[in-house]
Amino acid sequence: MDESEDVPKNFIKLKCEKLSVDEVSELVISPYCGAVSLFIGTTRNNFEGKRVINLEYEAYTSMAETEIKKICRDVRQKWPSVKHIAVHHRLGVVPITEASVIIAVSSPHRAESLEAVMYCINTLKATVPIWKKEIYEDEYSWKENKECFWANSEK
Repeated sequence: MDESEDVPKNFIKLKCEKLSVDEVSELVISPYCGAVSLFIGTTRNNFEGKRVINLEYEAYTSMAETEIKKICRDVRQKWPSVKHIAVHHRLGVVPITEASVIIAVSSPHRAESLEAVMYCINTLKATVPIWKKEIYEDEYSWKENKECFWANSEK
């Protein structure tokens, strides 16, 4: 296979089903890349001393996909050697220890893929219209991301 046959691709998915680390990492593997970096965001069982039962995510899907495409475009401008990018985010109920988001990036060398993965998750949390509800034992709370630009604009 010559490199022109392995054109850079973005794999973006928002879904209610359980996310698969294997599936996401396999999407970005390339024979031209020596690095695949992953970020897996999981549901933890506590927040500020409260017991978390699960998380629930909602999204403005079409806008979220558009914003994730912008993130992928930015990554390719900042790190031109990046080959493939996968961003999968779960919607609906996400039980404790299960993945809410998986991001994978491949590149010839580790520095670019590691930096790109960090950029992806930080920018996703700041710009993509996906909302998280934390369900506790006896209450719930909609959470805003500290990075979220629209949440901070009124403060």
